[in-house]
Amino acid sequence: MGKFSFDGMIEKLKADPRSIVFTEGHDARIQEAASRLLKEGLLKVILVGDPAEVKASSEKNGFDVSGATIIDPAHYEGMDEMVAKMVELRKGKMTEEECRAALSKSNYFGTMLVKMGVADCLLGGATYSTADTVRPALQLIKTKPGAHLVSSCFILVRDTGDEALRQLCMGDCAINLSYEDTLDKEGNVTVSAAQKLAEVAVESARCAQIFGMDPKVAMLSFSTKGSGKGGTVALSAEATKAAKEMAPDLAIDGEMQFDAAVSPTVGQLKFPGSTVAGYANTFIFPNIEAGNIGYKIAQRLGGYEAYGPILLGLNAPINDLSRGCNAEEVYKMSIITAALI
Repeated sequence: MGKFSFDGMIEKLKADPRSIVFTEGHDARIQEAASRLLKEGLLKVILVGDPAEVKASSEKNGFDVSGATIIDPAHYEGMDEMVAKMVELRKGKMTEEECRAALSKSNYFGTMLVKMGVADCLLGGATYSTADTVRPALQLIKTKPGAHLVSSCFILVRDTGDEALRQLCMGDCAINLSYEDTLDKEGNVTVSAAQKLAEVAVESARCAQIFGMDPKVAMLSFSTKGSGKGGTVALSAEATKAAKEMAPDLAIDGEMQFDAAVSPTVGQLKFPGSTVAGYANTFIFPNIEAGNIGYKIAQRLGGYEAYGPILLGLNAPINDLSRGCNAEEVYKMSIITAALI
């Protein structure tokens, strides 16, 4: 698996097991992963669902989840307290009845278990959309201090090829369609698009560090150091400056084309003197179209395993699964999610 190994994360979790809530306790893939996590003593597991149904289906499928806590929102003793807390968090945007209705759904209920400290982290999305995972997180967990947006990154790993390119980080490939200035009522810019993209760069680099990487961050574009104009060139260039100010300890450079980012020959020709050009391993895309296409090309044609999307910028680790995931992916994303704490 190249430089990245789950061994370090596994040892960390064995020494200090965290609790994870799975919002789809009835799903066979979740049950299989949960049984493995419990057997290996890596995580305390909470499954959201009807206890009788979850037990019956897990036994039928041959998965032992007897060590898990199974919670049914319909019979949760702390529901009134949870509803009151959600009303407070929504600050008049939802009535008590609306909050109670939302909490009958596993995605909102699971997110509130994290918010109220019953669980440390959450993994969901095996049967519903990314938006249905991110929306409750934004409304209830909210962004951490100093963060202006939630973003995401993928960690990509392969065993073959150039040693320096066996482990990559790419962001944002799943959450932010594009980056726009945030304006106040008078039309003044309160948070610029460049600041937001810079946040994505810094958060992605910090995530890469958790995976044992020494991040060298390339702010990608179809231009290198002013060679092109228009499109998102100015955004990437301005975001580079903002990111360097935000995190002077990180190696960040741009804007640059992908060939300049990964080829030392091309990089030093197009961007002489850059410590990143030619040696990048963390790639920040100017919009979701480029990012999503880019990581999927790497995954399908480059032979990389892709882990993610790993959500960044939240107050607690909340992660999203692909609806096409398998039990192995659930198991690995569970470890990754808990290791982010």
